[in-house]
Amino acid sequence: MGEWAAELDGADVVINLAGRSVNCRYHATNRAAIMNSRVQSTRAVGRAIAQARRPPAVWLQAGTATIYAHRYDVPNDEATGILGSSEPDVPSQWKFSIDVAQAWEQAAQEAGSRNTRLVILRSAMTMSPDPGGIFDVMSKLVRRGLGGTAGDGRQYVSWIHEQDFIAAVYWLIHHPQIAGPVNVAAPNPLPNAEFMRILRQAWGVRIGPPAPAWLLEIGAFFMKTETELLLKSRRVVPGRLLESGFAFSFPDWTQAAEDLCRRWRENKRLA
Repeated sequence: MGEWAAELDGADVVINLAGRSVNCRYHATNRAAIMNSRVQSTRAVGRAIAQARRPPAVWLQAGTATIYAHRYDVPNDEATGILGSSEPDVPSQWKFSIDVAQAWEQAAQEAGSRNTRLVILRSAMTMSPDPGGIFDVMSKLVRRGLGGTAGDGRQYVSWIHEQDFIAAVYWLIHHPQIAGPVNVAAPNPLPNAEFMRILRQAWGVRIGPPAPAWLLEIGAFFMKTETELLLKSRRVVPGRLLESGFAFSFPDWTQAAEDLCRRWRENKRLA
């Protein structure tokens, strides 16, 4: 830990995004890895900051918008949003994800130094054209004619374009009045049915048969993942970013999807 403290000593900013991918089945081994990789890395960074002679001015710590409740009625902002786990009949996988999100934030808050401003990034799904990301996975389904409505399609999708995510990080670094949890998400989440329709349109794909929840569960089993990313309603809005004057380059999914598809094609040509 002394080596970590030495590395952080005199640093302006620390950004911790560590954590095992959640694109897996939530069996006991993976659950432990998902939880421990987040909580333990956060505690380690916090201890290093506390031991530094000249601690960094700001610590940006990864979190997740999954911490909010599954809901359709009104958006979740930082001031009035409802945290999850108390919804009736919530699946155990969803409850686990919320437990992780809450433990992650608690570890950061307990480790925080009074001399270092702590910002917790409650991030939505970050969309980029890079291979292996969530946009790439969804796009493969669309191009194969499988990008239809998931479940009943009413569940909200919260997302953020990668350029806005990066811009938000810089914004938070340079605005010292902002501390604590911050929703890092585009201001216009939309229902899954509309989200997928726009993505199909951006790819020039006319059809996408709907997939009921039971079929998604079967598919997720064989793909060694979980359906939570598709079926949980994440209606999250960036209240604190907007209040502070942050301007999104891609506030709407239509323009974001068009940009991402164009850049994905460009990357493919250059590969």
